[in-house]
Order: sequence, then structure tokens, then C-alpha cells
Amino acid sequence: MNYHVLTLFPQMVLNGLHTSIIGRAEEKGLLHIEAIDIRDYAENKHMRVDDYPYGGGAGMVMQPGPVYGAYQALSDRLGKRPRVIYLTPQGRVFSQSLAEEYSKEEDLVFLCGHYEGIDERVLELIVTDYVSIGDYVLTGGELPAMVMIDCISRLVPGVLSNDVSAEFETFHDSLLEYPQYTRPETFMEKSVPEVLLSGHHGNIDKWRREQSVIRTAKFRPDLLPFADLSEKEKELLKTLDFQAKI
Repeated sequence: MNYHVLTLFPQMVLNGLHTSIIGRAEEKGLLHIEAIDIRDYAENKHMRVDDYPYGGGAGMVMQPGPVYGAYQALSDRLGKRPRVIYLTPQGRVFSQSLAEEYSKEEDLVFLCGHYEGIDERVLELIVTDYVSIGDYVLTGGELPAMVMIDCISRLVPGVLSNDVSAEFETFHDSLLEYPQYTRPETFMEKSVPEVLLSGHHGNIDKWRREQSVIRTAKFRPDLLPFADLSEKEKELLKTLDFQAKI
């Protein structure tokens, strides 16, 4: 998987992603992450990439020329026009299913805006996907790009030491992950559930599934309509003290 981040702050992106699991995956050659400085394609000696908006208004707008220049140079180098994700609160909300879709790509380009945004004309020319990580506004697209890269990378084979954990965790089958426990067996007078100490994998799997259903109903009931629940699990929801609509 190759990530190409078009940004005004390349070190912010690289410093954040060259650590922990993602950094180790890149060292192993499973991922390639590059941050392309849009300022390198500025069309003036002062390396300015923004200007006042036509029609007036607060703030500045990123000019189309430098953005297009950075994208075109990358496309020429790759020999193709890769998928371009523009990080914007106006876009489709990022999700695990979208991460799974993106993980199948060979190259992904993340376009990070700043100021009041980017000139609409270049967006129309190069952007294929408009994506948001939530209904709020940030100072730029770098943090959303890093969030998405982290999430997508977990789905790339070999990135996680245990590939099964990428499949069976939060949001698998539209259910939240079951509670996790480790040593010590008792902490602050709270004990690990006995079923997890039993060694009976069938009972453990059953308990974990039940806990996922209960936890989803409690914290994210909006996910339940998309979950594949058995009749027994639907009956379980009716017994809960809190409301869970399915």
C-alpha cells in the first residue's frame, strides 16, 4: 500500500506516521508513506500558495495551481491518475467499511486543505472522494489523513502481528468489540469473568458475542439495525434495562 499526502506541513504527517505499528510496517516494506509539500509547486518566488477569496469573505483560499502541480507531478511519476481523497467536513463520513474498500487500492492520495479551503476548480479536476472523519472542523486535513491511514493500514496483510484482530474487533458485523481483560486476575476487588478462565473456547466465543451485542445496545444502538442478529440475540435485547431499538 502506497500513501501520498499532499500537504503544507509534511513533517507533521511524517512525524506522526513513522512511529509504532505503522512505522514498523513501513520499515518492513508493507507500507510506503510520503508527504509531498504543496509549497514546492508554488508559482511565485515567495512560495505563496494562498490568496483572498473572490467575492470577499474571511480567511484565505489555497490556489489551484500549486495543488494541481503537486498532483500532476505525482501522477506522472506513478504513470497513472490515482484515487484522490480530499479531507473535508462536507464529505462522506469515514467508516470501517470505507477503510476496507480503500485497503484494496495500490495507491491512495490524501489532499489536505488549509485556511478556508481549496479553490473549487482544482477539486473538480483531481478529487475522486470527499471524506470527513466527523461533523466538526479542524485547522487542516493532516490529522484526518493520519487517522484514515492508521485505520486503513491495519487491514493491510502483515501490518498487525495477529491479522485476526483486524477482522474481529470493534465494528465487525456492525457490533462493538467485547470487553477485554488481562492479568492480574483480580484488580480493585473486580475479578475477570469466570468464563474467560475456563479454557472452554466455545463458551468463551458465545460470551464474547453476547457481550458485543449488549455493549452495542448500550453505547451505539444506532448500529443495531445493520447487525446480523439471531432471534435469540433479539430476544436478549428485549431483556436489557436500557432501550435498544432494532
